[in-house]
Amino acid sequence: MRRLLMRSIFIFAGSVIQGFAMGVFLFPHSIPSGGGAGIAVLLNYLFHIPISIGLWLSNFVFLISSVHYLGKVSAIGTIITITITSVSVNVFDVYLTSPFTNLWIDLLMGSMVLGCGVSILLRQGVSNGGIGFAALAIAKYKNVDPAKVLFWLNGGIIIIAAYVIDWFIIIQAIICQGISTRIVSRLYNTSFGENQTFTIAWRKKK
Repeated sequence: MRRLLMRSIFIFAGSVIQGFAMGVFLFPHSIPSGGGAGIAVLLNYLFHIPISIGLWLSNFVFLISSVHYLGKVSAIGTIITITITSVSVNVFDVYLTSPFTNLWIDLLMGSMVLGCGVSILLRQGVSNGGIGFAALAIAKYKNVDPAKVLFWLNGGIIIIAAYVIDWFIIIQAIICQGISTRIVSRLYNTSFGENQTFTIAWRKKK
């Protein structure tokens, strides 16, 4: 029970942290933090769907398409994650604004905070979103770094968003992905003293 409680706390914290990064620093500048966020920005631009709702819908679709590979238990954890993140994005967008007035400072801060949130989630075996769920599935079966898989999956969607909206977005998105995935890779592969990390769907090898 203690282990389950601690895992739940970490999942909640990681979800809120990434929601904070998106709602306060990234989305106000229409910077897509990933594939799901890129689709959310597109839906907002084309159909005026609130980004928080678009974020949940796009991630849910990715999740359903990958559930076969990681199992229903892990999918439930990811659904909880994307729900908390989407609610957090909406709350932070309404009640908080960035203390900075510079786009590039917001981009840097948002990317760093996002990387911290995503790494917390991945270390618990829970995806940061539907496309992250797909990245975990590929990483599981190919034995590769999930951060790298996440980078390439997100890249294709971000290119589409940049083509439709503005090519300047791709520069911001690449910087965001570069910084956040570097932090994810570093924190995900760093031991903090535990003998082994247990995940919801499987056990990570020592």
